[in-house]
Amino acid sequence: MLVLFFSVNGQIYLDYIGAGHSDGITITSSAFEEGGEPSNVINGSGMDARAMEASRFLAQTTLGYDLNMVNALKEELDFEAWLDNQIQISPSNMLEKANTIWDEVLALHVAAGEDPDEVFGPNQLHFNYAWWELNMTNEDLLRQRIAFALSQIFVISMNSDLSEHIDGVADFYDILINNSFGNFEDMLMQVSLHPAMGYYLSHLNNPREDTANNIHPDENYAREIMQLFSIGLYELNQDGTRKKDQDGNDIPTYDNSHIKKFAQVFTGLGPGDINDMVDWTDEPYFGLSIYGADMTSPMKMYEPFHEKDEKELLNGFVLPANNPGMLDVEQTVNHLFNHENVGPFLALRLIQRLVKSNPSPDYISRVAGVFNDNGQGTRGDMAAVVKAIFLDSEARDCTPQSDDKHGRLREPIVRLLQYSKSLTLDSPSGRYWHNGYEAVERFKQFPLNSPTVFNFYNYDHAPVGDLSTAGLFAPEFKIHDTGTSINYINKSYQWNYWDALWWSWHNDYGIENVAIVTDDLEAMAENPETILNHLDIMYTHGQLTDRTRQYIREGVNLDVWDEWGVTRTLLYLLQISPDYNIVK
Repeated sequence: MLVLFFSVNGQIYLDYIGAGHSDGITITSSAFEEGGEPSNVINGSGMDARAMEASRFLAQTTLGYDLNMVNALKEELDFEAWLDNQIQISPSNMLEKANTIWDEVLALHVAAGEDPDEVFGPNQLHFNYAWWELNMTNEDLLRQRIAFALSQIFVISMNSDLSEHIDGVADFYDILINNSFGNFEDMLMQVSLHPAMGYYLSHLNNPREDTANNIHPDENYAREIMQLFSIGLYELNQDGTRKKDQDGNDIPTYDNSHIKKFAQVFTGLGPGDINDMVDWTDEPYFGLSIYGADMTSPMKMYEPFHEKDEKELLNGFVLPANNPGMLDVEQTVNHLFNHENVGPFLALRLIQRLVKSNPSPDYISRVAGVFNDNGQGTRGDMAAVVKAIFLDSEARDCTPQSDDKHGRLREPIVRLLQYSKSLTLDSPSGRYWHNGYEAVERFKQFPLNSPTVFNFYNYDHAPVGDLSTAGLFAPEFKIHDTGTSINYINKSYQWNYWDALWWSWHNDYGIENVAIVTDDLEAMAENPETILNHLDIMYTHGQLTDRTRQYIREGVNLDVWDEWGVTRTLLYLLQISPDYNIVK
């Protein structure tokens, strides 16, 4: 018989005792087994709450993590220190990785006896390989998470001729990587001058007005830099709610006349350099196409093609006539950067990609306030904004998790990447090359493969039904339809029961499939509940419901299956459960 004696020494708790809330309390026992000390009854050492809190934080701040990361973080649960450390880690470079991948691919083809001049590339396939391998092996986890979120705001897509210009695509992605913790104005300027963006939104080789020849400046980028990249369609309060005029109507941020003036700003930009294929000129020139341009060099200004008229932009701001072209661009970017909409505009979109689909106005306001001033008088400090998003009470406290408005649907690519990084993998070739095309076909998503400049889904998308009726956003549900949902279930079955998490297109060249290894989990298979508890920590962060647990238990046949079958079935059923796919 075990008898416990409690002695309270000074500290009095009026709310609760336990789960580590035990300062000043001593517990003694007449008998106990080694490792089961009496103090463990209330000191929290036997609970998984810290691990669950750590895994939930990592699910927000990374594109994938493993148990070692969870265990390291749970010891202190110092999330700010983790963020600060990640911010200091040197960035992994996408262009460098893409070039390395292409060199390796070319070597494989040559080793197989092929003529290197007949090997097509580098192209979209090799960027897909590079993105996946970099994010399977990198240390700058937070930076890559933010870059992926930014790539869904500053959208370019290989659903265009950019699929054959992967040096430019990778170099553009490096802008997002390198500026994830920099200043938003610098990033907006670099995005505006990048030839990949210039081609995608058609302000590369955009000429000035020539009415005699019916030539007018292209308005595409002029519209999207406002609507999609900085201020949005309507005037906003700091909390993201729309301002109203005296009649209660929304106030547009700009009209068609403003678009025309912004279009004039972005005239005269052409290639910054030539590529190695050009043999007809030694210098770049206005009108040179992307097939002759160096797609890693920023666009430069060609003054004869820049519109010199006075340009009145927003809120009475005027660019004088005869400004140098690049000064027009710089002042325009600064003009947009200082618009009061930018803080709440960016806060909502980043929170949606990282934490929840429906942040409260107060949450948006707090993050926008940090964008406006990082506490040291600096506007647009992305590192401060990122920290504000993840350390906010609405991201960290448990209370919002019980609110139906809290949460978001995990993106399919993030589901697979997290699953891949959480388990031991068998990669005989030592490479992690994902061709990406199947993901686009089955899930309608792979990085830089969106169908339009509006991303894979609009920020304000809501599926018809209870969510739209309640006025809630659920962006990711745009690509979660009758096709992709069934495809995900089928692919999850494959990931767990077949010997392939994904395919490269180089199996015939010695790049074998990557598969999961579950030996450590199989050792627990005699008691499936032990595995379920582990999966709850890793994937559902303590939010695996009793109902889902029961469904999973009923799906496991201990009398028939061996340890491998039990383990794989538990993984499969957990992976397709709503508890995993909706993160809170």
